[in-house]
Amino acid sequence: MADKEATVYIIDLGSSMADCHNGRVEPDLNWSMQYVWDRISTTVAANRKTWNIGVVGLKTDKTDNPLAEEDGYENISVLREIGPMYMAGLRSLQEKIQPSSTDTGDALSAVIIAMEMIETFTKKLKYNRRIFLVTNGESTIDEDEENMADIAKRIKELGIELTVLGVDFDDAEFGFKEEDKTEQKATNEGLLKQLTEACDGQFGTIAEAIAELSVPRLKPVKPYKSYEGPLTLGDPKQGAMSIDVERYFKTHKATIPPASNVVLRQGHATQSGDADAMQGVQSGGDFAAVNNIRSYYINHPGGPQGKKDIKLEDLAKGYEYGRTAVHISETEHNITKIETTKGFAIVGFIPQDNFEPFVNMGDSCMIVPQKFNEEASIKLSSFIHSLHELESYAIARLVIKDGKEPILLVLAPHIDLEFECLYDVPLPFAEDVRSYKFPPLDKIVTVTGKVLNEHRHLPSRDLVETMSEYVDAMDITTYEMDDDGNRTQEYAPIDDLYCPTLHRINQAVRHRAIYPDQPVPPIPPILVKYAKPDEDLEQAARTRLDDLIETAEVKKVPPKATGKFKRDKVVPRSGLDIDALLKQPEHKRAKIDSNNAIPEFRQILDTSDNENVVKDAAKQMGQVIRDLISDSMGDLNYDRAIEDLGVFREGMVDFELPNVFNAYLLDLKKKILSGELGGDRRELWWMLKGKGLGLIDNSTAESSTVTPEEAAEFYKK
Repeated sequence: MADKEATVYIIDLGSSMADCHNGRVEPDLNWSMQYVWDRISTTVAANRKTWNIGVVGLKTDKTDNPLAEEDGYENISVLREIGPMYMAGLRSLQEKIQPSSTDTGDALSAVIIAMEMIETFTKKLKYNRRIFLVTNGESTIDEDEENMADIAKRIKELGIELTVLGVDFDDAEFGFKEEDKTEQKATNEGLLKQLTEACDGQFGTIAEAIAELSVPRLKPVKPYKSYEGPLTLGDPKQGAMSIDVERYFKTHKATIPPASNVVLRQGHATQSGDADAMQGVQSGGDFAAVNNIRSYYINHPGGPQGKKDIKLEDLAKGYEYGRTAVHISETEHNITKIETTKGFAIVGFIPQDNFEPFVNMGDSCMIVPQKFNEEASIKLSSFIHSLHELESYAIARLVIKDGKEPILLVLAPHIDLEFECLYDVPLPFAEDVRSYKFPPLDKIVTVTGKVLNEHRHLPSRDLVETMSEYVDAMDITTYEMDDDGNRTQEYAPIDDLYCPTLHRINQAVRHRAIYPDQPVPPIPPILVKYAKPDEDLEQAARTRLDDLIETAEVKKVPPKATGKFKRDKVVPRSGLDIDALLKQPEHKRAKIDSNNAIPEFRQILDTSDNENVVKDAAKQMGQVIRDLISDSMGDLNYDRAIEDLGVFREGMVDFELPNVFNAYLLDLKKKILSGELGGDRRELWWMLKGKGLGLIDNSTAESSTVTPEEAAEFYKK
């Protein structure tokens, strides 16, 4: 199929197109142009110079076309000659699409002008030629059957695909029929339908075309050859197998349109709201591309502001290894670099059962014999059938061209009635695989080697059966019902699935390019059709889910309490409320005695809900610990300080104030190592490290701002 296109749109601009019909509040012209603008903006977004567009206006006030001097071509104007379409052209074209003050103009004459435009532009080159006629059929059309037959014959000779889309045209398949239709319009519908049938074109109502705009338009892709050369087994120089093959993409990931950073051009005081270009920044708009300038510098005492600029050539390459930048010289880099040559070699075979689908590392490709090479076709066919009969896959090493990194592929045979090939997908290397060992799910092996099949950590037989029934209830392979009420069809067939992100962004970009001042329309239902489970499917599995919850004894976990940690209150045999007896008056601050620090600290935490009181107690406890260290003769008070610090840490965890303890411990470390607490106390620091009294990380207390990695680094430095 030719990749070059020449498309001409014939737009009815008659005065009647400014009216609203069939309950619509939008003029017929604006309503019909939704489809045309969507197609044109798709072409603009593709940014292909070989996709050309021309526009012809029907029923215009003026006459401007190559056949204007002949009879029957009045009130037809060429609004745009055939050529590549960009944003600037789209903007200027929008200004020309306005209703005229006449309803005179022959649609067949406009088709002839479009044919002449395409023939002149494409000559005899290979093009996809198309004509779209959008009209309401309210003007007189030449009913000469001989002339219409000649037009249909010429359309077929030029290989043009004619599509006629009518405003409120009858369409039985779409389920629309206009009542109280004028005789003129009914006659014109019959003539245009007769023309499309004679030239194998398409005829329909514009309402159907507009309704299909929400359905993502799949982009046709040209076959892309990624490799051409021999597929070898063994050393070809010693008479090994060699097959001349070609490799094409079978599936390839579609990239989402990237965002562009733009700035207003100088001289533009305000932003016009233009969607800029469909692909990047094109000239002539209000925006300009952002130019990035990068400079390199090092710390240097003699430079301005303590820095010195350096050139890129003076820099050495470094590779990140953890958090360390490792320098590798050019010589060492050349030694580690693999010198590869183009080649495609089979390195081994595996049984099909040994291939796990999760090792697939990317896009799939297909391998076919070289064109017009009968010997290669016979060899590859024999190899494919051998793999199929032995139920095996081949493992191959591919280097696309000299110097490229090698990749490993698994080759799978495919045999059809009229087509045979090898499908391949890339495999991981050893460095790409991470192996993890997990305990078995159906048994427990004790320390002594005894195997237990029944345990509180293992699912019971009833739980396994209930889970199996629940999984069967969620089966979607036979979800849709046929006419007899049997579930036969798949719930979400692959042909009905679209990438919501890709198509939504494309739709939003096209809409903003056409209507820069309007908000982006809501997401089409077809893109989010399978975003949530179907209600009937969910209801069908509800009973099994309830059984599963009951069998598994699933209980809702209560929300984690915030604030003070509540301990179980110990009630003495005497029944006296000890806390009330010992409680300090609210106006009096509780002071912690260094000789009885732990009981008094715990008492304050157990009897107070005020965070400020707790923080004050933490401050006093911290001072008690510092005093014990400062006043210690040698290591005399070290054990008491360590015990007090442990209680301090536990209390802050219970009260969910980990940052209070972390700030204190950081300060304590600084004072110990700097000798501020009565001299060299590094021995105490090693004792604290041995007791594990480090920072409280967020795995111990969720409100902590310290990660486990940072807590581990605390004692290393």
